[in-house]
Amino acid sequence: MLHSFRAAQVVSFVLCSVLFALAGCEPSPSIGNKANVKAKEGKLRIAVIPKGTSHQFWRSVHAGAEAAAKEVGDVEVLWKGPETEADTAGQIAVVKNFITNRVDGIVLAPNHSQSLMDVVSEANAENIPVVIFDSGLGKGPKIVSYVATDNHRGGVLAGECLADAIGHQGKVIMLRYNPGSESTAQREEGFLEAIAKEKGIEVLSSDQYAGTKTEEALAKATQLLNKYRDQVTGIFAVCEPNCNGVLEALVQTGLASKVKFVAFDPSDTLIRGMSENTVAGIMLQDPFEMGRQSVLALTKHIRKEAVEPIISTGEYVATPDNQGKAPYDRLLRPAQHGQ
Repeated sequence: MLHSFRAAQVVSFVLCSVLFALAGCEPSPSIGNKANVKAKEGKLRIAVIPKGTSHQFWRSVHAGAEAAAKEVGDVEVLWKGPETEADTAGQIAVVKNFITNRVDGIVLAPNHSQSLMDVVSEANAENIPVVIFDSGLGKGPKIVSYVATDNHRGGVLAGECLADAIGHQGKVIMLRYNPGSESTAQREEGFLEAIAKEKGIEVLSSDQYAGTKTEEALAKATQLLNKYRDQVTGIFAVCEPNCNGVLEALVQTGLASKVKFVAFDPSDTLIRGMSENTVAGIMLQDPFEMGRQSVLALTKHIRKEAVEPIISTGEYVATPDNQGKAPYDRLLRPAQHGQ
């Protein structure tokens, strides 16, 4: 009996050794290696969360994120965000849901620099890496990288464009976007810095917020244009919904083409305005590249590759004269270029 028992032990030991060798002689992965295991065994799940989903800008970001996923080959983009850019609570809920579902990483455009800090800290606590894009986050939470336009420089370029359009002489209005939006605040600051250097230009109004919807911007712009209609020679708005409202206000007040208008981010209406002499220039970002670079940066980080802490995707000024040339045509009409 003892001899048989020992023989069985030997056979069992040999079988276990063979199985261990076939398995590659590696121990089971630890909890800390889960992300690496997923990268080898299946697709990484990366959540991409925009400020909103109703504007062309965010659709181009989505297209860029999907392009990066195809480029990498083993990434699945999970695209979800609030419908409107004013829904901070909705955006926080989306982030929390992705944390609960244990995604491999999060790409986030915070619609409020302070309000999203706590939920990003929650992602940090769960070891879910976060890339911030488009608009900055307050200091505190740990992020992999910030992928964005240099919005301050974009504002400076807009100020210079408007100054050129009015011949460096006149009075201008700047419409703000929404409190807490870091990207547009940088544009506003840059614009005012550029105008401050123009001795012949006076700022009539720069403290009014147009809100997150076109209808709100229409109402506010109409109010200001009627108030200053005998003085104003130029106007600047800092994002697509604001700009669409401002252009409509210029048309309704009879000031279109009389008051020079510089916009930030394109829409079909604004692009048409350049051909109709109602829009003097449009500041352009590269949302496609923003989405692409954000997903690529997060994928590199998960794979333990080096990532730059700040990645700039560029800023451009489209005018009636250059709108048909590269890269302005692609950035003005991303859908026509598969973006």
